[in-house]
Amino acid sequence: MPKLYEALADAFLAEGVDTQFVLMGDGNMHWSTTFAKLPGVETVHVRHEHATVAAATAYNVATGKVAVASVTCGPGVTQLMTALPAAVRARLPMVVFAGESPINAKFYNQAIDQAPLVAATGARYIAAHSVPRMMDSVREAFHIAKSERQPVVLGIPYDLQKVEHMSNQPYETSAMYHPKVGRMHPDPEIVAEAVERLAAAKRPIILGGRGVMWSGARDAAIKLADRCGALLSNTLPARGLFHDHPFGLGITGSYFTALGRETYESADVVLAVGTSLSYYVGGGHFWPQAYKIQMDDAPRGLRDGLKAADLYVKSDARIGIEAILAGLDKKLGAGKPTAATIRTKELAHRIATEPADSMEFDVAPGVLDPRKVIDALDAVIPKDWDIVVGGGHQAYFNAQMRGRPAERYTTIREFGAVGNGLCYALGVAAARRQGRDGKVVLFEGDGGLMFHIQELETLKRQGYRILICAMNDGGYGSEFHKLRADGLDDRWALFGRPAFENIARGFGLRGNEIRDVSVIPKLFTDFVAQGESEIWNIQISDQITAPVMRQTVKRGHGNM
Repeated sequence: MPKLYEALADAFLAEGVDTQFVLMGDGNMHWSTTFAKLPGVETVHVRHEHATVAAATAYNVATGKVAVASVTCGPGVTQLMTALPAAVRARLPMVVFAGESPINAKFYNQAIDQAPLVAATGARYIAAHSVPRMMDSVREAFHIAKSERQPVVLGIPYDLQKVEHMSNQPYETSAMYHPKVGRMHPDPEIVAEAVERLAAAKRPIILGGRGVMWSGARDAAIKLADRCGALLSNTLPARGLFHDHPFGLGITGSYFTALGRETYESADVVLAVGTSLSYYVGGGHFWPQAYKIQMDDAPRGLRDGLKAADLYVKSDARIGIEAILAGLDKKLGAGKPTAATIRTKELAHRIATEPADSMEFDVAPGVLDPRKVIDALDAVIPKDWDIVVGGGHQAYFNAQMRGRPAERYTTIREFGAVGNGLCYALGVAAARRQGRDGKVVLFEGDGGLMFHIQELETLKRQGYRILICAMNDGGYGSEFHKLRADGLDDRWALFGRPAFENIARGFGLRGNEIRDVSVIPKLFTDFVAQGESEIWNIQISDQITAPVMRQTVKRGHGNM
């Protein structure tokens, strides 16, 4: 007679799970070791519980599959409180197999009420305490994760996992209960309003978010932009969505290029598709003149304390775009132009040639301008490699790399937490399953990289090859720039420049310090020729502020 933990492992496999990110303890060790032995399962044992969920979120972004993390009870669950809100706010489906303290124990020192902790993050908690209904709980967890696009923590008492599983019925997967309702169609009257606005717009822009990717609406969005003479742009999570279009402006919002900001200031209509229009994308100071149309399957009128849009089209992205295309042809006649005049040869030339930011700074000898570093890296890293990005001040610069598809870009920034980059890179490496032939590049700040530096051991043990570009400015960039702007002492945000190249070698990896961009092509060639992960300790100036930081300081960084 199989044990319940064995039946649980089989159920997860039946749900299509092929990868688990795990840190074992009493509460999950029987299940995780059993699951690891099942055919086709990749198991990544990490060194901190936070990394299980953070890596799983990146795995989901890279693959579109429901990600699975696993931790023990009590302190194993409390360590997830920073990673879970990011997955919740980014709407990334995940199931976390979490142990609970033994239900029949008189005393257990790791006991804690886990459900309220998880609920506070916005994730769902399912307390699976009934052995006869245990498989119902598993199915419900996967159903919620998929249908509501959110993480679900499945809490199962340690002692219940070891009882015999006596059911003879085969496990029914969540897919058997997924309603086939088709794509959401928009209200024709609302579509007609959007058509009127786009037909009359002289300076329209179509903004695409991650929902365009989920819906498979990229080609339709480009077709609509070409039809109505609009420019194209994308949110940060969908960076590179229109990378190969001559009128693609790049990122909208906090990470604007100089040209993108200038162009948006004169836009008269913006159609935002598949984005929630958060403060960092649609804040009123970004595009104050534009009439905003939001197309989303769950539009919200009030977002981050601001009015999100002027017109809301509730629809699947692809179906909604196709409806507007048909409406334009009906109103104007097939192929007849709209009033748009924003596309010009001069603008196309500027998009292709102008740097994201050209402000001049004094750079001291021995340190580098991060913008020149990114230019040099952009020239040697192939366009089909995965780019993974942590948080903090350094993240603006690499976001401006050109000609790279959105499917090869991973960042989860919705909770504003730094220190996740290395965990994200682990998730992407596991997703690609390239091992020592890995094509993953991580950009992370020195402060953020130190958060979970122990996961370098995981990289070594798993045999993943990742190039880690540590953008080392000697401290916490966002903080010391803000302190300086306020005329305050910045010493407490400056910590010196860790010798990451030596730290890497201590973990059995490779490391190099970079103070001259001319060495980058040779170093990259050497990296590709071997199979080990490597840290480049890139010494950048602490005097160069990204445009997003300059704008934040200008507005008053406490006045959001």
